[in-house]
Amino acid sequence: MLRRKRSGRPGFAIIAFLSLSLALAACGAEAGKGGAETESASGGKSSGADVTVRIGYQKYGTINILKADGALDRKLEESGVKVEWTEFPGGPQLLEALNVGSIDIGHTGEAPPIFAQAAGAPLVYLAHEPASPASEGILVPKDSDIQSVADLKGRTVVLNKGSNVHYLLVKLLEKAGVDYQDIDVKYLPPADARAAFEKGSVDAWVIWDPFLAAAQTATGARLLADGTDVVSNHEFYLASRPFAEKHPDIIETLLEEANNIDTWAKDNPTELAEMLSPQLGIDVESLELAAKRRTYGVQQIDEKLVEAQQQIADTFFALGLIPKEIDIQDAILNQGSE
Repeated sequence: MLRRKRSGRPGFAIIAFLSLSLALAACGAEAGKGGAETESASGGKSSGADVTVRIGYQKYGTINILKADGALDRKLEESGVKVEWTEFPGGPQLLEALNVGSIDIGHTGEAPPIFAQAAGAPLVYLAHEPASPASEGILVPKDSDIQSVADLKGRTVVLNKGSNVHYLLVKLLEKAGVDYQDIDVKYLPPADARAAFEKGSVDAWVIWDPFLAAAQTATGARLLADGTDVVSNHEFYLASRPFAEKHPDIIETLLEEANNIDTWAKDNPTELAEMLSPQLGIDVESLELAAKRRTYGVQQIDEKLVEAQQQIADTFFALGLIPKEIDIQDAILNQGSE
């Protein structure tokens, strides 16, 4: 069992800020209802009793660490809230589930919520982790003749469509003076993409940690470029708007526990890797490499962050990767509340 010191109530400012936003949103949602109890997305009461919160997670990230640690489950169970966990291969698949109502909360990188919002998903941004640009990159085989991003022109590159690395590829090509249309992009989830990469069916693979670290460790793949000085690579906490507005207490608890586990993980990369290895099926060496090059700490969504997301959305629309223009402000939790 993981043993770590609890750090009380870290991130008080963000929790207080979020609580105010959630309270405002809830007031707007409840206006005119005469104080009647509200059913949650999973059939529970807004008071927290008999509520089930359905959380989507990926193979790596703070929410994944929360699941492994068990602290969030224990904390919510004290209020009668049950937790159901569902794993997804990537952010796009996770937010597709949120869009159809299969989960209530999840975490992704910067690009997936943009694709999801363009598809009409009722998502809202809750908070984010600091930038981790070195946690994603482009890999080529160790004996590849590709020596720079410019050399990708005319080559086949594989990635998970709509994921953070999609934007990384766009920006790296832009920096290298290569048109996006001048490469052959194939879309595969991480497991299938690695198989294609190892078989030599593609020339390069754009991927994030821990898959990035695992491929480097196991295959000796060469890192052509990462996101340093090119992209931010934030991890976002997201929820369906109806759930977030009905259950501000659950959202507050989740972010508080996320900040707690971040504080521990930042200082204990080896122990973190040892804890996650049997659950993820990834070796300790790879996970420790991934843990040491990411950043930690729950932060609030501010105007600077909204502007950065809007830039990504506008870029995707200009390239024809999303079907319509979107306004990131529409996915901010207290948007339109009174």
